[in-house]
Amino acid sequence: MLDKIKETAEYLRNRVGGEMPRIAIILGTGLGPLVDHIDDKVYIPYSEIPNFPVSTVEGHSGNLIFGTLGGKPVIAMQGRFHYYEGYDMKTVTFPVRVFKALGVEILFVSNASGGMNKEFQVGDVMTITDHINLFPEHPLRGRNYPELGTRFPAMTYAYDPELKALADKVAAENDIRLMHGVYVGVTGPTFETPAEYEYYRIIGGDCVGMSTVPEVIVANHAGMRVYGISVITDLGGKDVTQVPTHEEVQQAAVIAQPKCLTIMKELVARVQL
Repeated sequence: MLDKIKETAEYLRNRVGGEMPRIAIILGTGLGPLVDHIDDKVYIPYSEIPNFPVSTVEGHSGNLIFGTLGGKPVIAMQGRFHYYEGYDMKTVTFPVRVFKALGVEILFVSNASGGMNKEFQVGDVMTITDHINLFPEHPLRGRNYPELGTRFPAMTYAYDPELKALADKVAAENDIRLMHGVYVGVTGPTFETPAEYEYYRIIGGDCVGMSTVPEVIVANHAGMRVYGISVITDLGGKDVTQVPTHEEVQQAAVIAQPKCLTIMKELVARVQL
């Protein structure tokens, strides 16, 4: 594993050249257009990167992009990898390991999710304040390499308090309705039943999705600061009769994209490294 991380990081350094970014962004369903606002872009398809898997999900383009956003160098994943695609957790989180090897200190993650919180509306954006991990495989299971992080990392502040506060400030300045909540990570690929939505709400969740949690765990293991944002693309629960589809999820994410774009751009521009 260490050799693969090193090989991939060296390939990217040689391919891109220059100083490596200290900020990385993982773009979820419908949020890939953020890359249109990245300047001086260098596109690298996942298929050309040693040891990288390939995204198989519609709406996930499958490119690693180097450039500048908000005046700072960034790496952006246009498409992520999911457990439901058949990848194990080491593969799902491999890009985060490579980011750390390149010198990344801050990770921004975004996703589309289904809302259980009764205050939420389709198209809302939510700062992830915490998560509940319901994946059956843990990304840190197996041998621990001290070079990558401690054996038993704390997850008390999995989502950086200063970044959450800065996002609130940006949202207030731009009149954006920014919710707060707990993200429940599940395997998918089915959307949840009404009873499952209700269960996730009862145990403390505000929204549910099929990604993000493994990446955040590994980022914390690696010592990165993390900010996460969810787009509420559908609503679920015992009183909800709407039947969600992947196309509707993508459409809702695209509609909410300007709000996410504003928050992401301002966070990158203002964050202290």
